[in-house]
Amino acid sequence: MDLALDEARAAGARGEVPIGAVLVLDGAVVARSGNRTRELNDVTAHAEVAVIRMACEALGQERLTGADLYVTLEPCTMCAGAISFARIRRLYYGAEDPKGGAVDNGVRFFMQPTCHHAPDVYSSLQETVAADILRAFFAQRRETQ
Repeated sequence: MDLALDEARAAGARGEVPIGAVLVLDGAVVARSGNRTRELNDVTAHAEVAVIRMACEALGQERLTGADLYVTLEPCTMCAGAISFARIRRLYYGAEDPKGGAVDNGVRFFMQPTCHHAPDVYSSLQETVAADILRAFFAQRRETQ
């Protein structure tokens, strides 16, 4: 999770919403990224989607069975769908997102009968640190606007 937090900080420094993700397979980091929606002008360039894409390319496969994903904020519905389709084994996330989250809040994607694969979910990993990074980012934005 420390690497995901580093990616979140780096994303924030680039002016992106500070969310970071790291994908691990067999104990090795396969991909890491932060949000890149503004940089790429791509609303789908969330940290989770970025690392899934990077890992699939690096491994030469479309499924990430056995992989673990660490992300600093509860994934949204789009990211939860990508996690499910990629067949990620475990999802670890930091801060909950009562407004935009889709794992333990909102639509609770993995609990829906139409969800083909649900990872094991572990929440609240370094939750305070992850939430503080987000709060500081948005506080700074409010000050400069």
